[in-house]
Amino acid sequence: MQTVALIDYGSGNLRSAEKALREAARRHGIDADIVVTAEPSVVAAADRVFLPGVGAFASCRAGLDATGVYEAMNEAVHGRGVPFMGICVGHQLLATEGLEFGVTPGLDWIQGQVKKLEPSDPSLTIPHMGWNAIAFARDHVLFQGVPDGAHMYYANSFALTPADPADIVAVSDHGGPFTAAVAKGNVAGVQFHPEKSQAAGLALLANFLEWRP
Repeated sequence: MQTVALIDYGSGNLRSAEKALREAARRHGIDADIVVTAEPSVVAAADRVFLPGVGAFASCRAGLDATGVYEAMNEAVHGRGVPFMGICVGHQLLATEGLEFGVTPGLDWIQGQVKKLEPSDPSLTIPHMGWNAIAFARDHVLFQGVPDGAHMYYANSFALTPADPADIVAVSDHGGPFTAAVAKGNVAGVQFHPEKSQAAGLALLANFLEWRP
């Protein structure tokens, strides 16, 4: 049985992410032990690492640093090459830096910046809340079985802008395009909430549980 380390650093969507990962495994017959943890030794030995996130970039980075699991995450993901996925602010933390309430260093696993959404249409509100379609920039196994134009659930005021457009897997539009999903090697992230995105979100999570980058 594979072990999936679901990082517990005080994020608001931890339990819903846990429930969705368990449901995705059940529906697709995947043998996975979803372990909610802030224990570095568990993270370092995990077969997969999953980072949720809700709130401000700086506070999420501070919460992650406070757990002491960064080195263990780095060992697992870059030392052993295990698959990694971040969602919402967990996805934004992949960036080099976030520009919310000043400049905060990110993990720098996907080079780029997290910038505030600036819709061209003044009638569009921030935060960007609710369902929105994704459009694929390229094929990726994580989205196998997810159709182009599938609707995912968002709750974001900021978005990751990768330095290398090749890292972008999908985009959405809110008065202008923004990054919906990124992937580079064994590292991936999505701005939307797959745990709130019904069948399409569960399909993505199941693909993550079977991903062999």
